[in-house]
Amino acid sequence: MDEEVEMMEHEHSKHPIEPNADKERMLKRLRRVEGQIRGLQNMVQDDRYCVDILIQISAVQAALKKVGYSLLEHHAKTCVVHDIKNGKEEETLNELMKVIDQYAKS
Repeated sequence: MDEEVEMMEHEHSKHPIEPNADKERMLKRLRRVEGQIRGLQNMVQDDRYCVDILIQISAVQAALKKVGYSLLEHHAKTCVVHDIKNGKEEETLNELMKVIDQYAKS
């Protein structure tokens, strides 16, 4: 994790993902990604065709990006809103933009 973003984690209020349908969907997607990663390991172990492995890697990246967007939405609707309401508008928006920038690079 980027050191600057990691440091900011401790400076703002945290709003954990409540146990609800969104959290369950996110966990389900992460479990699916975990299975895809194991599948990739098997594909490499079994000397599968490189293109097939690359296609699977692309699928894993897309699945992780989907989870990330979901988490980013949660952060914006909870943590960012809360901090702005509590007078931390500039630093919160700066942090959000840094996180979006970092996330967009992946």
